[in-house]
Amino acid sequence: MSSISANDIANLDEKSKKEMLDFIEGENSKQKIQMAVHKFTKTCFQKCVNNVGANDLTSNEQQCVANCVNTFLDVNIRIINGLQNNASQ
Repeated sequence: MSSISANDIANLDEKSKKEMLDFIEGENSKQKIQMAVHKFTKTCFQKCVNNVGANDLTSNEQQCVANCVNTFLDVNIRIINGLQNNASQ
């Protein structure tokens, strides 16, 4: 695997630079999503699962995890929408 230097990027044509930046932006977005999933998985697991040694979740634990994840997603969507609204004003 070879590394790419700043000089290599500087020598790219404009179309290639844009493609490279779009690719990097996409990878950054994927990383943010993975980090968010990890965060709410950890948070909801710690909040909802009482017996980590059990093979299955109880119905109460399942409901708690579902509610926790849904709440987490709803809050994040509201935050993103709020930030987008503020940015457009």
